[in-house]
Amino acid sequence: MTKQEQIPVPREAKANPAESLLERVVRSYDLVGFAPAPIPDDLIPPTSRHRRYRRADEAVEEAGDPPVAEAVAARAVAGPEFEAIEPEVTTPPVATNRNLAAPTAVPVRFQGARYPVNRQHLRDQGLIVPEGTVTGLLEEIRIVKRQLLLNAAQLCQQGMGPNAQRILVCSPHPGEGKSFTSVNLALAIAAEKESEVLLVDADFANPSVLSMLGLAGGPGLMDALSDPDIDVADCVIGTDISGLWVLPAGNATTSDSEYLSSSRTDTVLDRLTQGAPHRIVIFDSPPALAASPAAELAKYVGQAVLVARADRTGQSALEDAISLLSGCPNIQLLLNAVHFSPSGRRFGSYYGYGG
Repeated sequence: MTKQEQIPVPREAKANPAESLLERVVRSYDLVGFAPAPIPDDLIPPTSRHRRYRRADEAVEEAGDPPVAEAVAARAVAGPEFEAIEPEVTTPPVATNRNLAAPTAVPVRFQGARYPVNRQHLRDQGLIVPEGTVTGLLEEIRIVKRQLLLNAAQLCQQGMGPNAQRILVCSPHPGEGKSFTSVNLALAIAAEKESEVLLVDADFANPSVLSMLGLAGGPGLMDALSDPDIDVADCVIGTDISGLWVLPAGNATTSDSEYLSSSRTDTVLDRLTQGAPHRIVIFDSPPALAASPAAELAKYVGQAVLVARADRTGQSALEDAISLLSGCPNIQLLLNAVHFSPSGRRFGSYYGYGG
């Protein structure tokens, strides 16, 4: 049973008419004495240490928390006049440029004069002729073109950047048809409705692209590489074939490989496709086993076409050429001058011109 002497006895005091019933109970029964012992500071969570209770018209006390007994009494007596001060949350500053869009490169538009390409001269060399009849050669080049454009789109989706738009056409030895293939591919891609092509004569020792198209010479790629004051876009020549542009090789030099391996090469080549995602750049390079520029150019392209004569090029020559072009991640073999197929397959012969 409970001992009666332990029951708190109300204090005798005059009732204050202004006091509420709760205030009378706290004062009369000394409820403050039942408050728990203070909690040590090291056990109080950090957020709780910053919580303060104050009157709306009083300043916040900067010292530590008041004794628990005083806090209990204050809460019991104060009633709704007290408001809770929430802990201050500090938000780290946000970088101002995080959501800013990357600057867009100004598209490079070639403004060079346009020169006519002699169609009869193309026909005499056995090249495809724009606006001409469909031939077996045209269909064969179309098949190759379609695969190269598909690869370029896939490489672009994989994040290869400007290299995805560059194609290197090379051969192991001279006389295997790499310039013949380069010009035909450029003429075929120029016929695309949503693409344009830039044919670069990168055979600095023996340039032949301009003569095959019947165009006059001028400053070109090597001039832009050797002279920082020359903009390579100003060296591009226009043609009367819609979508076809040509960049000459430029002045001959004995340091072509050294210029190609310099840091300026990346800047110069980027200008050729800057702001033009639908532009394909074809490099007609020297033979891989005869000159070193082909290996240097292979580092800047997304795919390479290795042209080999089926009746002349040996396996060892192909393996050596592929090894030199290993800077390119995608090397494809194109057999030229094929006259016999063991399987009997003939590409591009649907229109009756296959051979």
